[in-house]
Amino acid sequence: MRSAAMWVRSRRAFPVRSMSDTARAKVWVSQPLFDDVVAQLGEHFELTTTEHVTVWSPVELAARLASLDGALITLNERVGAAEIAAAPQLRAIANVGVGYNNLDIDALSAAGILASNTPDVLTETTADLGFALLMATARRITESERWLRDGQWGQWSFKAMLGADIHGSTLGILGMGRIGQGIARRGAHGFGMRVLYHNRSPLPAATEQALGAQYVEFDTLLAQSDHLVLVVPYTRDSHHIIDAAALGKMRATATLVNIARGGIVDELALADALANGRLAGAGLDVYQGEPRVRPELLALRNVVLTPHIGSASLATRRAMVQLAVDNLIAALGEGPHAGHPPSALNTDAVAAARHGGTAADAKKTGVTGTIATKR
Repeated sequence: MRSAAMWVRSRRAFPVRSMSDTARAKVWVSQPLFDDVVAQLGEHFELTTTEHVTVWSPVELAARLASLDGALITLNERVGAAEIAAAPQLRAIANVGVGYNNLDIDALSAAGILASNTPDVLTETTADLGFALLMATARRITESERWLRDGQWGQWSFKAMLGADIHGSTLGILGMGRIGQGIARRGAHGFGMRVLYHNRSPLPAATEQALGAQYVEFDTLLAQSDHLVLVVPYTRDSHHIIDAAALGKMRATATLVNIARGGIVDELALADALANGRLAGAGLDVYQGEPRVRPELLALRNVVLTPHIGSASLATRRAMVQLAVDNLIAALGEGPHAGHPPSALNTDAVAAARHGGTAADAKKTGVTGTIATKR
């Protein structure tokens, strides 16, 4: 996953259009979130909220965006070229979540619409969930609970529900951004695990030493991991990077955890490997086509399935909404950070578009921004 650094001014500030001397900007929140946090938008804008969890069709979403200056949305709402074309005055989209595969960043940038996400605030909570899935999968916790609830525990059995050790085993991490590093710390320092990772490029030696992690090639990661955790960004290059061939290189005793995006894994190949003893278990928090989950996965007992709850602690979800609110207020030229949203995604491209140029011209406008890798 990717995050964005704060905007950096050189000769002049990013161009914003304050609403202080004109009609109040119109903003909309697409799903029910935390009322007290969302209410802060009403201090600056004409605010419309959503009372109930709603599945917005593309046509309905386009109609909602049509007269807005800004919107605060979740990963459930996909904003692409058609929705953008229907919203001529839209200037900002604040996405609640670190991932933003639901946004067409290129189309937003070309239209001069500033997009933002909510990185950093969910790092440790998501790493907690990733490690919890690792433990539940390796020790067959949910499988054991079902076994007990189904009345199969007639007496204690020495060989019942034997799982795999976590302490002292080899932890593999694909994608060593902030969340990956959080998982590495938990494994190395909490459970004495040997930590291997693969990334687009190795981390600095000092960071590797602090984490207790070693960079290896992708095939080595697959072959040597007892427990493999996926936290890599979802891109064209990473689509189904864990396919039948990759699974075939893993140990039959290994477990796989995915907290990145569903499209990272070929789920049919995964289900086949799990059903036929070529992989011991899997823990999944994300799915291709979610909220739909493949019946082949639902039918398996050696899979721990959670409904995309990586960031789902009360404190973290509140912090995510607060950051999204701060982003939207600033993006629309209001509040103490007017013109400088904390985590904008496309600053240079939007600056150039609003000046009638291209992303390559952004620095000529006196505005620079940086985009960094997260997962």
